[in-house]
Amino acid sequence: MKYLKRGFTLVELLIVMGLLGAIAMIVIAAINPIEQTNRARDTRFKADGSQLISAIDRYFAARSEFPWVTVDDVTYTNEFSYGFVSASDEGVGICGADCTVDGVLLTSEELKTEFRNRDFIKKYSATDPSKNIYIGKSTSAAGSIYACFIPAAKSTKKNAITDGKVYRLADDGTKEETTVCDLDTAVWTGSGIADSCFVCIPE
Repeated sequence: MKYLKRGFTLVELLIVMGLLGAIAMIVIAAINPIEQTNRARDTRFKADGSQLISAIDRYFAARSEFPWVTVDDVTYTNEFSYGFVSASDEGVGICGADCTVDGVLLTSEELKTEFRNRDFIKKYSATDPSKNIYIGKSTSAAGSIYACFIPAAKSTKKNAITDGKVYRLADDGTKEETTVCDLDTAVWTGSGIADSCFVCIPE
């Protein structure tokens, strides 16, 4: 009596492996781990920017002056514009001299000391604005304070473009809507804040 051994042929195995590979590629494309990482980073920057603005507002309510006035009352008054400067700047209040000591927002306990370990402080770059959060206050619009950053995720950029919430920043604390940055052609990160594109909090 003969027994036939049945199994998969090499062709059948190759077809199944090809199908599994195609399914894996579709799943990876749908998940897109780089985009997910960039979204998480943008969410962190938004949350940190909101906390920073709230801390500055609380500091002002308690002391009747902004952190940058406390640090340098010769250059600044509450009515003057401020920024846009990196959040690692001493006047913002996270860092003291050269960011080696806590700034006034930390010493006054408006922010937790761990805030000085955030990415935008530890990885501050004078030549790469995409690594920083910028703080500014204009003299107009009741002196609104803004926290702005360059988004990393395409979805964040797309939403900002759709909503008309893409800005160029100026040294005098003003921001201006711009349409020069898009998803396909324009580079969002320039050599400085004047030629980069930002999203801001509050919007």
